[in-house]
Amino acid sequence: MNNDKPLTLGYSPCPNDTYIFYGLVHDKVPLQQVEIAAPVLDDVETLNKWAMAGRLDVTKLSFHALGHVLEEYALLHAGSALGRGCGPLLITGSQPKPAHIKDWRIAIPGRYTTAAMLLQLFSPKVTNLEVMRFEEIITAVAAGAVDAGVIIHESRFTYQQQGLECVQDLGEWWEDTTGLPIPLGCIAAKRSLTNEVVAELDQAIAASLRWSMANPDACSQYIKQHSQELEDDVVRSHIDLYVNEFSLDLGNEGVAAVEALLRKGVEAGVFEQPQSGNWRLFR
Repeated sequence: MNNDKPLTLGYSPCPNDTYIFYGLVHDKVPLQQVEIAAPVLDDVETLNKWAMAGRLDVTKLSFHALGHVLEEYALLHAGSALGRGCGPLLITGSQPKPAHIKDWRIAIPGRYTTAAMLLQLFSPKVTNLEVMRFEEIITAVAAGAVDAGVIIHESRFTYQQQGLECVQDLGEWWEDTTGLPIPLGCIAAKRSLTNEVVAELDQAIAASLRWSMANPDACSQYIKQHSQELEDDVVRSHIDLYVNEFSLDLGNEGVAAVEALLRKGVEAGVFEQPQSGNWRLFR
């Protein structure tokens, strides 16, 4: 052990995260140098804010939030949500609203989410934003409490049941603009951890995902216990959409996508350009 006490770990209750981490937190993956405390599961925006305060040793983050905490946290190669056809959706209802999107009152699932950043990149003049937990946005849009909302996670599969429509697939816009997959969320570890510990964490998360891929039925109860949606087809669709080869290893294309998001964030004034000119993503 290179640490005096177990490492703290946080991830979201969404099916892709509980699927990825099931093996790790249920002792299916052997650890040599690392001991992990009971995980904390919470909304990704809560985890984003905790990272700003350096609360957890290892945590799920939005890639948007990662850009703000790279001094203290390093990106891991495994555990990310990144891909094609899986981006946030800007949705609206049939209620009367201003003619132009820039004048709409739009709900976002947290100021530091990648969804919020994509909306800013897509429509820089949008400023009337209301922060809500992601699971509350569909209800707010359907009730006319806001003109529109940016939805993520399971909401992507259920919004049409409320009579809502998609105005813009922000992930599709990103892919058309950059030619790259959309980087949504990642796992990061404190830079104060040793290289050996970070390497073992990376390997253990990938091994945990491989275990779930080989034993999907074994982790289904844990996944549904934490999911906002309980229908098997919704849970399965969620995992199929957000867990892929990039979740095992970002690879060159994944890293290029992350760097592109951070670079566009600099251009839009979201981040400051690193003094070295390059983003130090990894440990």
